[in-house]
Amino acid sequence: MKVPFAIKAERIAKHYRLGTNPNVNRTLRDVIVDSVGRLGQLARGNGNSNAGSVTDLWALEDISFEIQPGEVVGIVGRNGAGKSTLLKVLARITEPTRGRVEIFGRVGSLLEVGTGFHPELSGRENIFLNGSILGMSRKEIERKFDEIVAFAELERFIDTPVKRYSSGMYVRLAFAVAAHLEPEILLVDEVLAVGDAAFQKKCLGKMSDVARHGRTVIFVSHNTAAMLNLCDRGILIDRGRIVADAPIEPVIQQYLKGLRTVTPWDLSTFEDRQGKGRVRFTRVRFEDDQGNPVEHGVSGKPLVIALDYHAESSQPLPNCRASVTFFDGLGQVLFNCSSELVIQDPITLKPEGTLRCLIPRLPLSQNQYLLTLFLEVNREVEDWILNAVELDVIDGDFYGTGRLYPDGWRGKGVLVPHQWLTQ
Repeated sequence: MKVPFAIKAERIAKHYRLGTNPNVNRTLRDVIVDSVGRLGQLARGNGNSNAGSVTDLWALEDISFEIQPGEVVGIVGRNGAGKSTLLKVLARITEPTRGRVEIFGRVGSLLEVGTGFHPELSGRENIFLNGSILGMSRKEIERKFDEIVAFAELERFIDTPVKRYSSGMYVRLAFAVAAHLEPEILLVDEVLAVGDAAFQKKCLGKMSDVARHGRTVIFVSHNTAAMLNLCDRGILIDRGRIVADAPIEPVIQQYLKGLRTVTPWDLSTFEDRQGKGRVRFTRVRFEDDQGNPVEHGVSGKPLVIALDYHAESSQPLPNCRASVTFFDGLGQVLFNCSSELVIQDPITLKPEGTLRCLIPRLPLSQNQYLLTLFLEVNREVEDWILNAVELDVIDGDFYGTGRLYPDGWRGKGVLVPHQWLTQ
């Protein structure tokens, strides 16, 4: 029997109430203290009381889509956009406030570290428990058991209670169980970021295998390169609503464009950044090698990225490392310019000033590129802004031949100095 769809969501909404409710878990002492406080306020002529505050939050609003069997769909969006909430609704972990979800097939989910595991049970027992929850017989689970353990690389610890596992061990076992117990639908959240690089690569390979066998995969991640390799379709969520549902490339381009600053030169009020924040970038400027301001880069010409910064303390900043990483429009790394790679001695910076990164010959063809900024002081990350600004690059005579890059190859990334020899 051919099913009409794997997942169908109709006008899903999820509502939460944030804050404190003064009527929950109140004791007699709380009532007496509040009453005395209100009497005091009335005596002073102030009728307001601190009765707690509750804020309504719609994590999801009017979400509708249909996913066909065998589709591999990537869901992207900023932190707090509602991606994980949506996956929890699809996995039947959370009930929607409104709307409905129809699912054809068994669902395997990897949403949070250790979700679905009983901490007192061993890894072996949890494998059988999860298989039973998916509706598999004991023989089916036994047939897959050795493959699961080998993939998770936990042979020595398979009879150890999972409460003694590290977060990495949890993830390895959880993914192995979710991917190998043959669910028709696999839901995977950003939890893979907990594992090491080798395991992440292994997981992505397994997810590709799952997709090739005609099973449905829904993948939430900030790893746009993995999304491009794995997914055919993308769904962009912003503030609980779907703003794009299309092939994966244009969806990722729209997502990355939305991450950029509204005013790309001024970073002083930019909030979407990581690090301790005791030292921060405040402004970005592009210059030529003579210090003149420029609006764009030119292929083969010098480009200076001037980064103004400011520290909270008036003390010098020891052992500093700065970098600018260039990404293409799909979020894939092209190259990284790091002070640590080209300066042998540690850098000490003033509490306030400007760092300049000079690229003697810009090796990029005509397109728009994204720059990520990074600053570390004494081996502690102080400021890290992903996709901070956009750089427009126009064609120049990179090879000194009087010819520009062919139209069909523009925007394909890095230009490499090279020679051709004939005999």
